Amino acid sequence: MKKPITSNALRTNQDDLVMVAVMGQVAHPVGAANPYRIGHDGVPRVLPATGGIVLNQRVGDRCIGLMGDHIEPGVALHNNNREVIGSRRGPNLALLTYACVGNVARVISGPCTGRRGLITGKHGGVDHVLVDFPPAVLRRLQIGDRIQIYSYGMGLRLLDYPNVTVSNCSPALLRRWGLSSRDGRLQVPVTHRIPATVMGSGLGKNTVWRGDYDIQLFDAEARDRNRLGSLRFGDFVAICDGDTRFGPAYRQSRVTIGIIVHGDSTVSGHGPGVTPLLTGPANSLQPFIDPQANLADRFNLRALPPARSYLPLAGHSRSRPAARRSSRSPELSPLRRH
Repeated sequence: MKKPITSNALRTNQDDLVMVAVMGQVAHPVGAANPYRIGHDGVPRVLPATGGIVLNQRVGDRCIGLMGDHIEPGVALHNNNREVIGSRRGPNLALLTYACVGNVARVISGPCTGRRGLITGKHGGVDHVLVDFPPAVLRRLQIGDRIQIYSYGMGLRLLDYPNVTVSNCSPALLRRWGLSSRDGRLQVPVTHRIPATVMGSGLGKNTVWRGDYDIQLFDAEARDRNRLGSLRFGDFVAICDGDTRFGPAYRQSRVTIGIIVHGDSTVSGHGPGVTPLLTGPANSLQPFIDPQANLADRFNLRALPPARSYLPLAGHSRSRPAARRSSRSPELSPLRRH
C-alpha cells in the first residue's frame, strides 16, 4: 500500500491569498410576532432559537434533541453597520462571505477585549457567522461586543485536485483536518455519510459562500440507517450525491463535505445545518469514517465528547426514549466568576 501524503504536503495556492479584517457584533436574538413554531408533527412550540450567546453548547456537543430550534453554539455575529455605498445589508453580507471556518476571531470591545476565538461556520437565512470561545469568555461576553475576524481562505485551491472546489475553508483547517492523498484520490475524514436525498432548507440558493443547508431528520428509518441522531456541532460530514459548486444541488457521483454549524429544528424541511467546505466528483473526493473528525478535536478546543444517539425534539413522544441528558448544571455556571 502506498504511504499517504499528509495534509501538510498538499499543494495549495495559499501564498496568493489575501487576508482581510472584517467585523461583526454579538447578535441579539430576534423574535417574530408569533412566538410559536409549528413543527412538522403539527405541534406548536416556544423555543430559544438563533442569535445571542449560547452558554452551554459548543462545538463537540450533540446537536440533536435540544430544547431549541436552529441553535447556534457559542457566539452569533451580525454586522449592523451601514456604509455610504452599497445596500443596507452590504457590510453583513461581506462578513458572511469573507469569514472562513478556522479563521481567528478577536474581541475588540467590552470586558473580553483581546480574547481570541475560532470561526466554526455560517448560518444562512439569519446571516450569522458563528464563533467558538472558551466557557470563561462566553460568560463575560456582552450582546453588542465587537469581534474582528482575520478572513483568510477566499480563493483557496488544491493545486493537485483542480476538480475539487474549496469554499468557506481556511488554510489552517486544511492543515489540521487530516486530509491525505492516495491513488489520485483525496482522502477526507468525516463522522457521517449522508444521502443528498435528505437535504432540505437551503436548496435553491445560488451561492454556498453565505450559509448552509439542512439535514432533514423526519424519516426515522433514514435517520437510524445513517446514524444521524449522533450528529454533533462541528462534525465533518459527507453529503453523497451532493454538489455545491454553484449552490446546493442533487447530482449523482458527486460529493460535498461540510461541517455541522447549527442544531436541529422541528420545522418541515429544516434540521442540522451544513456549511460546505469541499465538493467534487466521487472518483476524486473520498470520505472515510473517523469518529474524531470534529472541529473541536482538530483545533484542540476541548476534549471531544463521545457521540451518542438522540431523538429529534419532535420525536420525543415516540416509544424509544431519548438518551439521558448530561448532569451539567448550566443554570448555575454563568454566575461563577472567572
